[in-house]
Amino acid sequence: MGKNITRKIIERHLKSGSMEPGAEIGLEIDQTLTQDATGTMAYLQFEAIGLDRVKTELSVSYVDHNTLQMGFRNPDDHRYLRTVAQRYGVIFSPPGTGICHQLHLENFARPGRTLIGSDSHTPTAGGIGSLAMGAGGLSVALAMAGEPYAISMPKVVKVNLTGKLTGWAAAKDVILHLLGKLTVKGGVGKVFEYAGPGVESLSVPERACITNMGAELGATTSIFPSDERTRDFLSKMGREDDWEELLPDADAEYDKVIDIDLSALEPLVAQPHMPDLVVPVRELAGLKIDQCAIGSCTNSSYSDLKTTALVLDGKRIPASTDVLISPGSKQVVKMLAAENLIEPMLDAGARMLECTCGPCIGMGGSPVSAGVSVRTFNRNFEGRSGTQDAQIYLASAETAARLALEGQFTDPATWGERPERIELPDEVPSIRHLFVFPPENGDGVEILRGPNIVPLEKFDKLPVTIEAQVALKVGDNITTDHILPAGPQITALRSNIPAISEHIFGRVDEEFVGRIRGMDQGVVLGGENYGQGSSREHAALAPRHLGVRAVVVKSLARIHRANLVNFGILPLLLVNPEDYDAVAQGDGLTIPASEITPGGTVTMRTGSGKSVEVTNDLTANELEIIKSGGLLNAVRSRQS
Repeated sequence: MGKNITRKIIERHLKSGSMEPGAEIGLEIDQTLTQDATGTMAYLQFEAIGLDRVKTELSVSYVDHNTLQMGFRNPDDHRYLRTVAQRYGVIFSPPGTGICHQLHLENFARPGRTLIGSDSHTPTAGGIGSLAMGAGGLSVALAMAGEPYAISMPKVVKVNLTGKLTGWAAAKDVILHLLGKLTVKGGVGKVFEYAGPGVESLSVPERACITNMGAELGATTSIFPSDERTRDFLSKMGREDDWEELLPDADAEYDKVIDIDLSALEPLVAQPHMPDLVVPVRELAGLKIDQCAIGSCTNSSYSDLKTTALVLDGKRIPASTDVLISPGSKQVVKMLAAENLIEPMLDAGARMLECTCGPCIGMGGSPVSAGVSVRTFNRNFEGRSGTQDAQIYLASAETAARLALEGQFTDPATWGERPERIELPDEVPSIRHLFVFPPENGDGVEILRGPNIVPLEKFDKLPVTIEAQVALKVGDNITTDHILPAGPQITALRSNIPAISEHIFGRVDEEFVGRIRGMDQGVVLGGENYGQGSSREHAALAPRHLGVRAVVVKSLARIHRANLVNFGILPLLLVNPEDYDAVAQGDGLTIPASEITPGGTVTMRTGSGKSVEVTNDLTANELEIIKSGGLLNAVRSRQS
């Protein structure tokens, strides 16, 4: 039978396992990327492995998150990242060059290659036909060391696109439509592969917008074909030699098919505080807007910002609405400048920010108290903006720009004609000279470390029996932002686990850290889709530092589950979800860890004598990693 694109790439890179849905497979990784919020820890972990050089085809270290440089911590981290990259053969992207996913799409991503990145929106590169996945920093470090990347063989969902986008509908509305239909956990264990006659109508930046936000579905990744549109994009980027055609076979098989008629879509918006709370923009007409923010790795391309400039040209934003614009890269800025498209945005009253993630991760640009902010970002979790009670809505760039002019939500039927859909110019300026390429031999490079960079902790092995207390009980859809908040003060501590651990669950329960420090070992009890959102491994690493030995939940998000395994925390699933109500915060728990087998069921007991059955979806390899005290311990053991 015919093969889909996903299976073709996996088959080409398969190092171990069987390509049966749910089976553990090991993939050879061609490319890796890191960003500075997760990169310092990833490179500390790579150093701990003890190799002289990365073994990937290409690895890039981007600085795009912690660029405010308030105090010494962030600049010290950036200096460390620059020197460690030169030492081990990694390309370095300095602060301000651009957002990692936009830069990687423009400069390095290739069709048919495997890519993992220590950022959950790494699937952006799926817009160019790369099998790109978000992962924890330790997984990325091990991939740089030549280790296969282990995942469960995903099911492949064909998203069959027909028709063309019309009116004010945008690529963002394609993924918002899917989120509204499938929810934030509807993609777990799946790859979304886009196909059908409608694909040809979408440019690579539009495709990348869709694959980027596929992360919000909980998907393993999302991918588009590599076709003539892809070839045209790479040619204009000066990279036509990187192109290869990559299409599904005519009789390709899929596990499921979802049909979307692009011509039937209208402007959509995700309401607070989840990306799947999607409604048509028209339904919110009359709601006052305090802020609009345009940019992020989802919508900061040349086409997004040129459209924004054309919408704002010759008009004035109301003084009551603050508008922030974050270009995705210096290449985008240069193209806009060449066409005199920056001035219309400035004259309309918008503020131009640096080419970074910025407000998307609460790094500046926070809304007013209880403010309504329309953002072109990918997440609207409570408090993520930096303002705890802000009401964050997610929309396309053209929708955000149009609403900014109104100062409130209005019906798109009243907006008139939208600007023409934007294609890249024939002449695209290169910024490749801004990247710092490593020397052929980095042996003589001194790695410079600041005082905030703390050596890695070595964790002990899993005990025979876990005697612990429930340190925290939380509900459904707990995100990594709930576990470890973003923002400049906390994110600056990413290379200092003891310091950043003081903030774990700080916005959920201010007493958590003090409480677990009074326990010998702790367990976190949660509901459905625990750990969704960012790939930040610190949301597992810091709880492990504090003494969390197990997470007992109804269901888990993919990347966070992998991070729990990587740091030796048992991810356990309630056999009977109603048992969630039978266990309270503060209860003692006894977990017979030595009796746990892959996929098996064991009985844990509460201090009051209640029996609660828990199971797991661990492979034999993952269970051995946990028993070893984490993946780094397991790798060291294999190498000794």
